[in-house]
Amino acid sequence: MVERTAVIAALDAIIDPVSGQGLVAAGLVQGLVVADDRAGFALEVDRSQAAAYAPVRDAAEAALKALPGMARVSVILTAEAKPAAAPRTAGLSKAAVDQGRAKARVATDRPAHVRRVLAVASGKGGVGKSTVALNLAAALAARGLSVGILDADVYGPSLPTMLGISGQPAYEDGAIVPHVAHGLKAMSVGLLTKMDDAMIWRGPMASQAITQMLTQTRWGTEEAPLDVLVVDLPPGTGDVQLTLIQKTPLDGAVIVSTPQEVALADARRAHTLFQRVNVPTLGLIENMSGSVFGQGGAKAEAERLSIPFLGDMPLDAALREGGDAGRPPVSVDPLGDIAERFAVIAGRIVAALDL
Repeated sequence: MVERTAVIAALDAIIDPVSGQGLVAAGLVQGLVVADDRAGFALEVDRSQAAAYAPVRDAAEAALKALPGMARVSVILTAEAKPAAAPRTAGLSKAAVDQGRAKARVATDRPAHVRRVLAVASGKGGVGKSTVALNLAAALAARGLSVGILDADVYGPSLPTMLGISGQPAYEDGAIVPHVAHGLKAMSVGLLTKMDDAMIWRGPMASQAITQMLTQTRWGTEEAPLDVLVVDLPPGTGDVQLTLIQKTPLDGAVIVSTPQEVALADARRAHTLFQRVNVPTLGLIENMSGSVFGQGGAKAEAERLSIPFLGDMPLDAALREGGDAGRPPVSVDPLGDIAERFAVIAGRIVAALDL
């Protein structure tokens, strides 16, 4: 087992070229996780210095790998631009003034060799968004498409469990090689840490880490491009979601909700967020339909919002059991009711994305 003190000492032996201090003393090491035979952290620098700090990241990774007992190391270089000073507005903070304003999309590179990027979102947690995202990805793959899935819920990654995968992904020629399971290429921050580790990252750090996983993973090649990448967004409409959506060229979004009003209210907020950043909402999916939560609420809400209703999914034990066992029902029971329902939804997504 690797000791946290040994990791900190190794990192502090690497000198920050700007301050002349060790990396930890300089405050550059963020979200450090040390568990058993692995360690990971984010090296947070200003965007203008990102290129200069690439060798520092490599040195930090090499230093940790050299520690006795260390098997897996992940060092993510996060680079955020420092905000420019702005004049104060009388009576209101800048955050209050900006609240509610439509935000312009921030240009970034589309993931290499990826034809379409589809976000799966929810306004609140607990509605089964990740379960829907995974089985929707599997349904798209069942149509013969090349499909990848990115677990962007950095604070509660569930994809490794639901796909039955583990272990840090390999790196080849500066790119992350995704895991492959049930015909899907998969990447998650949960593959970099133990299941019970907490990722204590601020919003900008989490957003940057997700963006790097999105753009630096080898999802496809020139000869065999990925048809669609499904991005399982974190729940909510906060800083992490907004930054990721602004920086990511999304071709469309699907919103997941349960039938009751408390969830539908948050689904409306998610739709509003996509509207403000000019991402088309392809439709609404009602999950846990016909249960104690009721039925038909999402369909009525879709009509009210003038967006497509993509379909409903009952509260089915097979979905829960399949997720816990790493066996998506759509993949392991392609003729079952769940697979048939997701096949209908996938067909509508294919038409909307022109796949």
